[in-house]
Amino acid sequence: MTSFELLDFYKCGLFPMARSLEDEDFDIVAPHTRALLPIQNLHIPKRLQRKFRHSPFQITIDKNFEAVIHHCSIAREDTWINDKIIGLFIELHTMGIAHSIECWGNEGKLAGGLYGLEIGSTFCGESMFSLETDASKIALIYLCQHLEKQEFKLLDSQFYNPHLEQFGLYEIPQEAYISVMQAGLLDKVRF
Repeated sequence: MTSFELLDFYKCGLFPMARSLEDEDFDIVAPHTRALLPIQNLHIPKRLQRKFRHSPFQITIDKNFEAVIHHCSIAREDTWINDKIIGLFIELHTMGIAHSIECWGNEGKLAGGLYGLEIGSTFCGESMFSLETDASKIALIYLCQHLEKQEFKLLDSQFYNPHLEQFGLYEIPQEAYISVMQAGLLDKVRF
């Protein structure tokens, strides 16, 4: 599969998932419902709001995409990100389609972050990781602020995740997601 073919799957509302890091290939997934995060009305718990305002992290965009995706692939025991997916996303990053948000700690070390890709006015959030407390959450808040400034309409988080529920995660039928996402394919927004 090429990165262009993978992008076409995303434009049809599908996405890749490997069964494990060691898997040589991956499946293309079509969920029944789609989990989304509100860009403009992201719910931020008060403790996290305070931490974000006085963030102990330096936040960057696309400074080290490869490190972010590699950390995401090993962040959980059960991962859906294998070497083939990593390679395709690195190609998409080189093309300016896949992006990362990085949080850097006091000593200039990567503390956490997230990555995903843009398709029209939708940002497909793929994965996030933290090496320091709340780093991925801070990256998510920053991402939403950035997406709002750039006039993105959807932040796709694919599946329901209890970790994201605190931010106002909601679900819609897959058909509704595809309709809204495809309507935004021609929107002139850039990450």
